[in-house]
Amino acid sequence: MREIVLDTETTGLDPEQGHRIVEVAALELVNHLPTGKTFHSYVNPERDMPEEAFRVHGLSAEFLADYPPFREVIDPFLEFLADSPLVIHNATFDVRFLNAELARHGREVLAPGRAIDTLLMAQRRFPGAPNNLDALCRRFGVDNSARTLHGALVDCALLAEVYLHLIGGRQTALGLDRPGVRSAGRGIVREVRPPRPHAPSPEELAAHAAFVAKLENPVWNS
Repeated sequence: MREIVLDTETTGLDPEQGHRIVEVAALELVNHLPTGKTFHSYVNPERDMPEEAFRVHGLSAEFLADYPPFREVIDPFLEFLADSPLVIHNATFDVRFLNAELARHGREVLAPGRAIDTLLMAQRRFPGAPNNLDALCRRFGVDNSARTLHGALVDCALLAEVYLHLIGGRQTALGLDRPGVRSAGRGIVREVRPPRPHAPSPEELAAHAAFVAKLENPVWNS
């Protein structure tokens, strides 16, 4: 099963007020685990960078001026997404910005139901607790020391780990082995027990014969 973890950084909170995407990243999962395949691009927003947004992600208008506008990354971005479900933290925010960019350039927008919102998953699991990405990393023991500022690709990698914990963790086996007993082939010989007897005793055979003798018109005599 293929899924895509996705994140964006923007110039602000509302695309209807002229805010734009400045970074987009996507990370491929197969069977909930990263494959190593990613998509990443900084994006020239073709506008200024508000100071409050710069403090979040550290991307200046001068830095972004050397990168392509969103219209030039649409095709490789959509090709990477294909038709896979999208794993996003606070999906409403990112999908709204992505759809504003796609609509601006005459492309089909992303269906809201396509997104798996890990924020909603976390809120259902930990009601009333902080459920931002940093808080979830701390809760699940995910190392987020590299996250000094928000960054789309770093956040995708962290969210991939958090998502795995939210859906049940890294357990890959049923874990039915008893403590201290490991199977042969893993370095420890499995405990061997003598077989239990299954043959009936003479008393059981006699009791069975007496029971059968009482049956009237048994089917095996038909």
